[in-house]
Amino acid sequence: MNIFDIIGPVMIGPSSSHTAGAVRLGRVVSKLADNRPIKRVEITLSGSFAQTYKGHGTDLALLAGILGYHSWAPEIRDAFRIAQEKGLEYVFLKENIKGAHPNTARIRYYLEDGSEGVMQGASVGGGNILVNRIDGMDVEFTGQSDTILVMHQDKPGVIAAVTQLMHFEYADLNISSFHLSRQNKGGDAIMTIEIDGQPPEELIGSLRKIPFVSNAILVRRL
Repeated sequence: MNIFDIIGPVMIGPSSSHTAGAVRLGRVVSKLADNRPIKRVEITLSGSFAQTYKGHGTDLALLAGILGYHSWAPEIRDAFRIAQEKGLEYVFLKENIKGAHPNTARIRYYLEDGSEGVMQGASVGGGNILVNRIDGMDVEFTGQSDTILVMHQDKPGVIAAVTQLMHFEYADLNISSFHLSRQNKGGDAIMTIEIDGQPPEELIGSLRKIPFVSNAILVRRL
């Protein structure tokens, strides 16, 4: 536990769950875009997010995070205007997502290069988040540690190649959490690796060179 678990996050109000946590969920999408321009987002809200998002500024917070701002940025208040100036199209939808946490957002994003993706996560209190689905696959990370996402084909030896690379070339890094999800045997899969410390950017380039790895993304601590 750190001091922010007690006093709460530095943020633009009014609610840590509905604004600070929402900003961080949006920031995950900005990281998944990997510095590529986002053209459009469809933001589906469930539970209390769907009921109170306008009054609590959750819509502004999510957009601000997608635009890359932190929870304490004054630009949150002007997120609609900034999104319009940057050409980011957005729509908010309501849906009862079965089994989801009350403060859940599912964000589908479309990039200018034609690719797209979807992220689902929840604001679980005190500005903390839990990301639980990416591109239809189960994941589990909080953004409280630097996190590496490795998208790959479910082939023998890929996990070993990733962990051996990290062990032999980046021995000072410690894996604090590892989660694997796949759509089906031999199909698309994703590793979620939470790290103690700060992995260097060059690690991502090295991971992308491993056979059957389609992409690797570093989500810095949010």
